[in-house]
Amino acid sequence: MRRIESADNASFKLAHKLYQSARERRKLDQTVLDGVHLLQEYAASGGKPELVLVTAAGRADPEIATVLARVPEGRCAELSDALFEELSSLKTPSGIVAVIDTPRPAPLPRDVECCLMMEDIQDPGNVGAMLRSAAAAGVRHVVLSRGCTFAWAPRVVRAAMGAHFRLHIHEQLDLLPLVANFDGNTVAACPRDASPYYDTPLAGRVAILIGNEGAGLPRHLIETASHRATIPMAGGVESINAAAAASVLLFERVRQRLAAGLPVEARGARAAADATSKKT
Repeated sequence: MRRIESADNASFKLAHKLYQSARERRKLDQTVLDGVHLLQEYAASGGKPELVLVTAAGRADPEIATVLARVPEGRCAELSDALFEELSSLKTPSGIVAVIDTPRPAPLPRDVECCLMMEDIQDPGNVGAMLRSAAAAGVRHVVLSRGCTFAWAPRVVRAAMGAHFRLHIHEQLDLLPLVANFDGNTVAACPRDASPYYDTPLAGRVAILIGNEGAGLPRHLIETASHRATIPMAGGVESINAAAAASVLLFERVRQRLAAGLPVEARGARAAADATSKKT
């Protein structure tokens, strides 16, 4: 395996740009995975990294060694500890980073059974947590509006803990026509003037809408949705975190489906390469 010790190396410079710059990630349609768990999830979905950078200590780790064994040697390089620390933003370096082509799904199916729709969610941790909850609740499709943070940013990917590879993530979309034309219930999460979430029909075909952390959902989406759901709270508390609200509604759907004797997990819940990458 070749060894990289210079910051001028093209492979290091590529990974560093992708780690640091959202513009570069969008321009190149690539992103980085930091840590063996993310690489394991990516490999399980059928993905193949374009480049893997590993430290000497990482190569000695049994889990990392198993991942490396599946990657062509020409796509791997050993990085000096100093360069790896410069590359990774983790306090404790993971020992392995990979560059991948950003998976891109086919268009959102018209007959989708359930999807989570995010409107202008800005915090990477919130986006990642919502993706993780969606995958755990058996949802396959997640839609992000144009105002949301990039779903494949490293901070989002880390927060989602591999959920990206169990989902079809649709980005940069206008939610209004999707909500207006959705063939099923559309449920807008609202802080007030809405029915309790446990009285809202979520078991069937449904799209769950979660709004911006501060502003919530815009009026036009609330008015277009077929249902409005609120989460009752103790006096004096006006709202909860957007990701927490999404989890409450997603797992209320799980509860309702179990009560109705319906399967929780969507068919083919692990999002494989059936519609993921723009490259083969």
